Formats: sequence, structure tokens, C-alpha cells
Amino acid sequence: MHKDELLELHDELVVIMEYFSERENVDESLFDAYHQIDIDPDDVHKSKSEHKHAVFVLGNALASAMSEDEFSSAGRIGKRMQELADDAESKI
Repeated sequence: MHKDELLELHDELVVIMEYFSERENVDESLFDAYHQIDIDPDDVHKSKSEHKHAVFVLGNALASAMSEDEFSSAGRIGKRMQELADDAESKI
């Protein structure tokens, strides 16, 4: 995936995060890990690896927001996103 495509994906995931953040039944603290890495889709000067890590962290948070438990489809996706986030972080 090219960096511009990754930035676009990152931007779309942020839109989805904002949608979930507005819902009353979603715990806002799910997105704390994403906010702590302090990288936005507009940070074009950041590396592709940093954006990839952000996408996986955010993907994990979104999957957690949608999952009923760790064995649901979204729960399994969240687990895989966490593994990918950890791998991406090790390459930064």
C-alpha cells in the first residue's frame, strides 16, 4: 500500500472513530491508545510505518467497540489488529 493510500485509510478510520465516540453505549477510553500515539492523518511528515501503526491501533479499538466478546468476529479482528499494531510498532 502506498503512503497516500494509507493516509486516506487512516483518515476514514478517524471518521468512523468519531462516529463511535458520539454513541452513548461506546466507552470512549477504547480510543485512548490511539490518542496516546499522537499521530493524525494530516501528519504527512510522519513515516509510513508510524501511520501503519496508528491504523492498526485504531482498527483494534474500532473492532473492540463493535465486538460482543473476544470470540465474536469483531473480537477476533481486534486481536489480529493488536498483533499487527505490535509488529508495526517494532518497525518504527
